[in-house]
Amino acid sequence: MTSDQHVLWSNWSGSQQSHPQIFYPHHIDTLKQITDMYPKVRVVGAGHSFSALAKTNDVLVSLDHLKGMLNHDAEHYQSEFYAGTRLFDLGEKLAVVDQALMNQGDIDQQSLGGAIATGTHGTGIELPCLSAFVSGFELLTADGSLLQCNPTQHTDIFAAGRVALGSFGVMTKIQLQNRPMYRLKEQIRLSPLSEIYQSIDQWKHQHRHVEFFAFIHAQDVILKTLDETLEDIQERKKTWIDEDFILHLCSELTRLCPLLNPYLQRLLNVAIQPSTVVDWSTRLFPSARATRFNEMEYQLPVDRGLECFQEIMTVLKRQKAPVFFPIEFRYVRADDIWLSPFFERDSVSISIHQFYKQDYALIFDLVEPIFLKYGGRPHWGKLHSLGAQQLRHLYPKWDDFMRLRRELDPHKKWLNPYMEQLLTS
Repeated sequence: MTSDQHVLWSNWSGSQQSHPQIFYPHHIDTLKQITDMYPKVRVVGAGHSFSALAKTNDVLVSLDHLKGMLNHDAEHYQSEFYAGTRLFDLGEKLAVVDQALMNQGDIDQQSLGGAIATGTHGTGIELPCLSAFVSGFELLTADGSLLQCNPTQHTDIFAAGRVALGSFGVMTKIQLQNRPMYRLKEQIRLSPLSEIYQSIDQWKHQHRHVEFFAFIHAQDVILKTLDETLEDIQERKKTWIDEDFILHLCSELTRLCPLLNPYLQRLLNVAIQPSTVVDWSTRLFPSARATRFNEMEYQLPVDRGLECFQEIMTVLKRQKAPVFFPIEFRYVRADDIWLSPFFERDSVSISIHQFYKQDYALIFDLVEPIFLKYGGRPHWGKLHSLGAQQLRHLYPKWDDFMRLRRELDPHKKWLNPYMEQLLTS
């Protein structure tokens, strides 16, 4: 159940490290006993957040053993899972009962609870973040209560708690609204930046999913679309090149010799060839992400996204920024969750990545002021520099959220030092 000693804990990228006492409960009753015993507790899923949400030298509870499907409703395409279930495992279990997630991001290593708590998302102008598909959840509170939260029970906690960063308590079980399994057609090609500026506003409505990846020294971007289809499965063709290996190699080369960066980025047309794949959504959403990185991501008002992207590209190129990773550009629909970065606002999501062996601050310090200039809200699981005073102005329901949080956790059991800065400073 536990390691008696404080041990080294690290998140996926290695950017956050601490020495907590870690518990691994197999049952909710055991989880409750642990949280009752200690005044300070943080919970971790997969450790895939880049920010310090799970970082603590006190008690860290892992949900790795609280996983699996509890039940499902075949008629309404709903399901209930333990919060520690990994997304890749969730997709496989849903397929057995002819269900699939409405949408998903391109990384499926996160735990369900962690993805929900931070507002994790995919792309699609008509598709909100994963948290918006939560139809109910069970919450273990600081006083040991287990609350059932949904649109008819504990409605304020449901409205706020779907993106609460673990500050309300521990999500133990999560109910999801799904749909029948469906196939997607993935198409990838290079597109000139000029075509993106001219056509992306139309494409976002023509395709179920559209996103692109832009390199600061290249005139072409990698354009990816996904559309629902009834076509037969068309497997991905094997290529002579492994894209993740090339990404890692080029990141190492440009780290050691920055002068190579513009030349390697301009070789996109060698590494990226047009491709079409048809498969079940669960198999097509995830992409291989073995090369570690750190990430900053902001959500912009949808009508300011391209303008913000252009300024970021200009500044990074002018500053000869030492980064090989591409900039990712996606769309996300508005929702009604109090601290969701998409609260009442259709958004463009822009992500900046830096190879894990390089100093991310050199890049993030350049782009964050641009994000803020355009009214951006940070992704809670990604790196940013904002504290409570700045964040308060970005969320209309901020004070309501904090009032509710204090009622549920008056002694700040669930807050680590980073969370204190984020929510109370």
